[in-house]
Amino acid sequence: MLLLTRFLPFVWCLSFLYDAKPGASSPLAPFSKEWNDSRYLKCNTAASASYMNAKEKEVIYILNLLRSNPKLFANTVVQKYPDRSAQNYLRKTREYKSLLKTLQNMEPLPLLYPDQAGYTSAQCHANWSGKRGYVGHDRNQSCKSKKFFDGECCDYGHNEALEVVVSLLIDERVPSLMHRKICLGLYNKIGVSIQPHKTYRYNAVLDFLY
Repeated sequence: MLLLTRFLPFVWCLSFLYDAKPGASSPLAPFSKEWNDSRYLKCNTAASASYMNAKEKEVIYILNLLRSNPKLFANTVVQKYPDRSAQNYLRKTREYKSLLKTLQNMEPLPLLYPDQAGYTSAQCHANWSGKRGYVGHDRNQSCKSKKFFDGECCDYGHNEALEVVVSLLIDERVPSLMHRKICLGLYNKIGVSIQPHKTYRYNAVLDFLY
């Protein structure tokens, strides 16, 4: 299923979004100490995936934390995100409000595990898109041969893991909310690649598989 791309970029990388403390067991610990519970360590499924960099692995970690406890993610990360990211206007948007409601009423989902073929697929498209300033899912011939996913999300303007995830979850100005639906879908494998982008500084491609 080919899914709509992320057309609304957030151009600035908000490196001040959160202050992760050294030794914190969870990238979400700054939002709530509850995320440091040892039961969430299992969410770091990409820790040993040597073909991905730290930020790409962290995207998977955060997605798994979300999927393990949607309600806690809503009541800690999503609730605090507008203030932490200096995007207070988000609280008034339809998409933000619907995200809170969705997560607060959602049961846990299966964990995502890193997939090297999915990563190769995502990396090829992220590299090609970045060099040309392209926005979308259409691929050139070389990337078509490496295409390997059941659902794909593309995000523009972010290179921090949490920013990528929350941007796709909110899905601002995307009426179908297809990125959110993918992130909360019943997939079990994923490849993530974050690369430079000619127009929006960064682009992230997430290729999900069953």
